[in-house]
Amino acid sequence: MLLLHGFPQFWWTWRAQLPVLAAAGFRAVAPDLRGYGASDKPPRGYDLPTAADDVAALVRALGERDAVVVGHDWGGLVAWTMAALHPRSVRRLVVVSMAHPRLLRNGLRDPAQRRALRHVLGFQVPRLPERRLTRTDDDPVAEFLRNWAGRDWTHTADFAEAVERYRSAARIPQAAYGAMEYFRWAGRSQLRPDGLRYARRMAAPVTAPTLQLHGDADPLLLPRTARGSGRYVAGAYEWCELPGIGHFPPEEAATEVTAAIAGWAAG
Repeated sequence: MLLLHGFPQFWWTWRAQLPVLAAAGFRAVAPDLRGYGASDKPPRGYDLPTAADDVAALVRALGERDAVVVGHDWGGLVAWTMAALHPRSVRRLVVVSMAHPRLLRNGLRDPAQRRALRHVLGFQVPRLPERRLTRTDDDPVAEFLRNWAGRDWTHTADFAEAVERYRSAARIPQAAYGAMEYFRWAGRSQLRPDGLRYARRMAAPVTAPTLQLHGDADPLLLPRTARGSGRYVAGAYEWCELPGIGHFPPEEAATEVTAAIAGWAAG
């Protein structure tokens, strides 16, 4: 089982799930995506097809033919992409807090969804977003987490520890650059040949049985944007909304998310 994190996080997102899934008999692995945490930080390759290639290669490097792939946020986009472009590598799929890429593209017509993602426009500027993300006199990581999470989690000691961990991870040399490059590719490729080619390729139906988990209070990726992703799934599909949960269900509702992943993975 591969668990893929999102922004502004790293593998530690899955701290609650890893020991429980391992105890249930799964070989659970949570890598840092390219550019994040302790992963390699090459100057290029932050597009979704390349990220999906990375994860498919990791499955083979671990000596497996396929895996249950679980993705949250950007990890969810990578998971959707991997299921479409590398279907033999994905046995089952769990996507958390992320719409199918084609549905997300269409969802940007919604003014409310565009407002929720307005930070992506600011990330298109060279160098400045990285500088802000790593400044010691500013705290954008805490701001992102607080603005996108549900209210209950933000008042806990676990949230305070998460802010410290993710703030430190963002300040690893070149990590901020890698994180921003994913957003830049997503923004700039919309009308470029590579982006249009990706959108066409993502029309391929996902054959892996797919579970989609989404917080009904997610202010970043609105539930109405993600709802309906099942139209791109040819296999078994289930949509589950988590009441009162924001954009970070693996941390905000760790017990429920872990149980859902384990149940879906077990078939």
